[in-house]
Amino acid sequence: MKIVLLTDVEKLGQSSDMVTVKDGYARNFLIPTGMAVKANPSNLKQLEAQRKIAKSRALRELKTHKSMATRLANCTLTAKLQTGEEDKVFGAVTSANIAELLAEQNIEIDRRIINLPEPIKALGVYTVPIKLHADVEAHIKVNIIKED
Repeated sequence: MKIVLLTDVEKLGQSSDMVTVKDGYARNFLIPTGMAVKANPSNLKQLEAQRKIAKSRALRELKTHKSMATRLANCTLTAKLQTGEEDKVFGAVTSANIAELLAEQNIEIDRRIINLPEPIKALGVYTVPIKLHADVEAHIKVNIIKED
């Protein structure tokens, strides 16, 4: 039976692929669980319309993320940390701290997309990558200074 996949199915195909499977597999598993539909003309037309909508939405999101990346590229953050003798730092700057600093500048970023492999524990200027989209990555500068 020819079916069109609605979701990614391991070892079978990606979403919106047309594949041929055994009738029982399609009738008893794929179609009832909502993973696929029969490949008839009306379903194909409906899926094509959904594909166009999804493509335009993805292009719009990509454009939004690219504009956010250019906004972030011009952004420099300053974080203050307490220091002791010989500039030994107490504490660290984490991705949550960076997200808070961005929020102070009216830029809302989820802390989980900030790619900080480990907290920053020294004074200096650091470049921190932010993964906005699968194809868009922004870099911001974070300046760590002494607290008065």
